Amino acid sequence: MVRRAAAEIQPGQIVNLGIGLPTEVANYLDLDSGVTLHSENGILGMGPFPTEEEIDPRLINAGKQLVTALPGASMFDSALSFAMIRGGHIDLAILGGLEVACNGDLANWTVPGKLITGMGGAMDLAAGARRVVVLQSHASKDGKPKLVHRLTLPPTALGCTSRVITELGIFDVGGDCFVCIAKAEGVHRDTIVQATGAPMLFTTATSGA
Repeated sequence: MVRRAAAEIQPGQIVNLGIGLPTEVANYLDLDSGVTLHSENGILGMGPFPTEEEIDPRLINAGKQLVTALPGASMFDSALSFAMIRGGHIDLAILGGLEVACNGDLANWTVPGKLITGMGGAMDLAAGARRVVVLQSHASKDGKPKLVHRLTLPPTALGCTSRVITELGIFDVGGDCFVCIAKAEGVHRDTIVQATGAPMLFTTATSGA
Protein backbone atom coordinates (compact mmCIF):
# COMPACT_ATOMS: atom_id res chain seq x y z
CA MET A 1 0.00 0.00 0.00
CA VAL A 2 2.70 2.43 1.00
CA ARG A 3 4.84 1.65 -2.04
CA ARG A 4 1.85 2.17 -4.34
CA ALA A 5 1.03 5.46 -2.63
CA ALA A 6 4.58 6.61 -3.30
CA ALA A 7 3.93 6.01 -7.01
CA GLU A 8 1.27 8.76 -6.87
CA ILE A 9 4.01 11.35 -6.36
CA GLN A 10 5.39 13.02 -9.46
CA PRO A 11 8.91 14.46 -9.82
CA GLY A 12 9.18 18.05 -8.65
CA GLN A 13 6.02 18.03 -6.52
CA ILE A 14 5.64 19.50 -3.04
CA VAL A 15 3.97 16.79 -0.93
CA ASN A 16 2.56 16.54 2.58
CA LEU A 17 2.34 13.12 4.22
CA GLY A 18 -0.35 12.77 6.87
CA ILE A 19 0.12 11.28 10.32
CA GLY A 20 0.18 7.48 10.55
CA LEU A 21 0.67 5.14 7.60
CA PRO A 22 1.23 7.96 5.05
CA THR A 23 4.45 8.99 6.80
CA GLU A 24 5.97 5.67 5.69
CA VAL A 25 5.78 6.87 2.08
CA ALA A 26 8.91 8.98 2.68
CA ASN A 27 10.98 5.79 2.80
CA TYR A 28 9.97 4.81 -0.76
CA LEU A 29 10.77 8.03 -2.58
CA ASP A 30 13.56 8.60 -5.06
CA LEU A 31 15.53 11.38 -3.39
CA ASP A 32 16.89 12.46 -6.77
CA SER A 33 13.41 13.09 -8.27
CA GLY A 34 13.10 16.64 -6.97
CA VAL A 35 10.18 15.82 -4.66
CA THR A 36 9.98 18.14 -1.64
CA LEU A 37 8.26 16.89 1.50
CA HIS A 38 6.40 19.41 3.65
CA SER A 39 5.47 18.98 7.31
CA GLU A 40 2.93 21.34 8.83
CA ASN A 41 4.99 21.91 11.97
CA GLY A 42 7.44 23.84 9.81
CA ILE A 43 9.72 21.77 7.56
CA LEU A 44 10.15 21.98 3.79
CA GLY A 45 12.62 19.41 2.52
CA MET A 46 11.96 16.59 5.00
CA GLY A 47 13.78 13.32 4.38
CA PRO A 48 13.10 9.68 5.35
CA PHE A 49 13.16 8.33 8.89
CA PRO A 50 16.67 8.46 10.40
CA THR A 51 19.06 5.63 11.12
CA GLU A 52 20.48 5.41 14.63
CA GLU A 53 23.45 7.50 13.54
CA GLU A 54 21.23 10.20 11.99
CA ILE A 55 18.87 10.80 14.93
CA ASP A 56 18.45 14.42 15.99
CA PRO A 57 15.88 14.66 18.82
CA ARG A 58 15.08 18.25 17.80
CA LEU A 59 14.01 17.25 14.29
CA ILE A 60 10.47 15.82 14.22
CA ASN A 61 7.48 15.81 11.89
CA ALA A 62 3.92 16.86 12.72
CA GLY A 63 3.26 13.44 14.24
CA LYS A 64 6.23 13.86 16.63
CA GLN A 65 8.22 11.20 14.79
CA LEU A 66 11.95 11.59 14.29
CA VAL A 67 12.82 12.55 10.71
CA THR A 68 15.75 13.79 8.66
CA ALA A 69 16.21 16.97 6.66
CA LEU A 70 17.66 16.90 3.16
CA PRO A 71 20.33 19.36 2.02
CA GLY A 72 18.68 22.73 1.34
CA ALA A 73 15.76 22.10 3.71
CA SER A 74 14.04 25.07 5.35
CA MET A 75 12.63 25.43 8.88
CA PHE A 76 9.95 27.96 9.79
CA ASP A 77 7.04 28.54 12.15
CA SER A 78 3.68 26.85 11.82
CA ALA A 79 1.96 30.08 10.74
CA LEU A 80 4.06 30.19 7.57
CA SER A 81 3.62 26.46 7.10
CA PHE A 82 -0.17 26.73 7.17
CA ALA A 83 -0.02 29.74 4.87
CA MET A 84 1.64 27.46 2.33
CA ILE A 85 -1.18 24.92 2.71
CA ARG A 86 -4.01 27.46 2.62
CA GLY A 87 -2.40 29.27 -0.28
CA GLY A 88 -2.60 26.18 -2.50
CA HIS A 89 1.14 25.54 -2.64
CA ILE A 90 0.96 21.84 -1.70
CA ASP A 91 0.67 19.75 -4.87
CA LEU A 92 -0.36 16.52 -3.17
CA ALA A 93 -1.45 15.44 0.30
CA ILE A 94 -1.46 11.75 1.17
CA LEU A 95 -3.70 11.42 4.22
CA GLY A 96 -5.06 8.68 6.43
CA GLY A 97 -8.81 8.16 6.56
CA LEU A 98 -11.62 6.89 8.76
CA GLU A 99 -14.22 7.09 5.97
CA VAL A 100 -14.26 8.26 2.36
CA ALA A 101 -17.52 8.76 0.49
CA CYS A 102 -17.84 8.11 -3.23
CA ASN A 103 -18.42 11.85 -3.82
CA GLY A 104 -14.96 12.58 -2.38
CA ASP A 105 -15.99 13.63 1.13
CA LEU A 106 -13.40 12.71 3.77
CA ALA A 107 -13.70 11.96 7.49
CA ASN A 108 -10.38 11.44 9.25
CA TRP A 109 -10.24 13.51 12.42
CA THR A 110 -12.64 12.12 15.03
CA VAL A 111 -15.01 9.38 16.07
CA PRO A 112 -17.97 10.63 18.15
CA GLY A 113 -17.62 9.79 21.82
CA LYS A 114 -13.83 9.42 21.73
CA LEU A 115 -11.58 11.99 23.40
CA ILE A 116 -9.29 13.79 20.97
CA THR A 117 -6.95 16.75 21.28
CA GLY A 118 -8.12 18.54 18.13
CA MET A 119 -8.28 18.34 14.37
CA GLY A 120 -4.67 19.36 13.79
CA GLY A 121 -3.80 20.14 10.17
CA ALA A 122 -6.24 17.65 8.63
CA MET A 123 -8.89 20.17 7.57
CA ASP A 124 -6.36 22.58 6.07
CA LEU A 125 -4.60 19.86 4.09
CA ALA A 126 -7.79 18.25 2.84
CA ALA A 127 -9.17 21.60 1.68
CA GLY A 128 -5.95 23.31 0.59
CA ALA A 129 -3.87 20.68 -1.23
CA ARG A 130 -4.28 20.58 -5.00
CA ARG A 131 -4.83 16.81 -4.92
CA VAL A 132 -5.70 14.48 -2.03
CA VAL A 133 -5.02 10.74 -1.96
CA VAL A 134 -6.23 8.75 1.05
CA LEU A 135 -4.25 5.76 2.31
CA GLN A 136 -6.32 3.59 4.67
CA SER A 137 -7.65 0.11 5.42
CA HIS A 138 -10.70 -0.91 3.41
CA ALA A 139 -12.76 -1.73 6.50
CA SER A 140 -12.61 -1.00 10.23
CA LYS A 141 -11.45 -3.55 12.80
CA ASP A 142 -15.06 -4.65 13.30
CA GLY A 143 -15.56 -5.14 9.56
CA LYS A 144 -17.50 -1.94 8.89
CA PRO A 145 -16.84 -0.49 5.39
CA LYS A 146 -14.69 2.64 5.30
CA LEU A 147 -15.49 3.33 1.63
CA VAL A 148 -19.09 4.45 1.88
CA HIS A 149 -21.90 6.04 -0.09
CA ARG A 150 -22.22 8.94 2.37
CA LEU A 151 -20.19 9.75 5.46
CA THR A 152 -21.45 8.60 8.84
CA LEU A 153 -18.60 10.30 10.74
CA PRO A 154 -17.98 14.04 11.13
CA PRO A 155 -16.45 15.34 7.88
CA THR A 156 -13.00 16.81 7.59
CA ALA A 157 -13.56 18.33 4.13
CA LEU A 158 -16.13 17.84 1.38
CA GLY A 159 -15.40 16.68 -2.16
CA CYS A 160 -11.66 16.75 -1.57
CA THR A 161 -10.55 13.16 -2.23
CA SER A 162 -9.46 12.02 -5.68
CA ARG A 163 -8.21 8.50 -4.95
CA VAL A 164 -8.23 5.91 -2.16
CA ILE A 165 -5.58 3.21 -1.74
CA THR A 166 -6.39 0.24 0.49
CA GLU A 167 -5.11 -3.30 0.97
CA LEU A 168 -7.71 -4.44 -1.59
CA GLY A 169 -6.83 -2.06 -4.43
CA ILE A 170 -6.88 1.46 -5.82
CA PHE A 171 -10.17 3.32 -6.11
CA ASP A 172 -11.16 6.64 -7.67
CA VAL A 173 -14.22 8.54 -6.52
CA GLY A 174 -16.98 8.55 -9.12
CA GLY A 175 -19.64 10.80 -7.61
CA ASP A 176 -22.25 8.14 -6.94
CA CYS A 177 -19.86 5.17 -6.89
CA PHE A 178 -16.24 4.15 -6.54
CA VAL A 179 -14.24 3.04 -9.57
CA CYS A 180 -11.70 0.27 -9.03
CA ILE A 181 -8.72 1.00 -11.27
CA ALA A 182 -6.49 -1.74 -9.82
CA LYS A 183 -7.04 -4.75 -7.58
CA ALA A 184 -4.45 -5.98 -5.12
CA GLU A 185 -2.79 -9.23 -6.15
CA GLY A 186 -5.00 -12.23 -5.43
CA VAL A 187 -8.07 -10.17 -4.48
CA HIS A 188 -11.37 -11.18 -6.10
CA ARG A 189 -13.74 -8.46 -7.24
CA ASP A 190 -16.53 -9.98 -5.10
CA THR A 191 -14.38 -9.42 -2.02
CA ILE A 192 -14.11 -5.74 -2.91
CA VAL A 193 -17.85 -5.37 -3.53
CA GLN A 194 -18.75 -7.05 -0.23
CA ALA A 195 -16.28 -4.90 1.75
CA THR A 196 -17.47 -1.60 0.24
CA GLY A 197 -20.43 0.41 1.48
CA ALA A 198 -21.14 2.02 -1.89
CA PRO A 199 -21.64 0.94 -5.52
CA MET A 200 -18.40 -0.22 -7.16
CA LEU A 201 -17.52 -0.10 -10.83
CA PHE A 202 -14.54 -1.91 -12.34
CA THR A 203 -12.46 -0.67 -15.25
CA THR A 204 -11.76 -2.98 -18.17
CA ALA A 205 -8.40 -3.84 -16.65
CA THR A 206 -10.05 -4.99 -13.41
CA SER A 207 -13.23 -6.57 -14.75
CA GLY A 208 -11.99 -10.15 -14.37
CA ALA A 209 -12.11 -12.27 -11.20
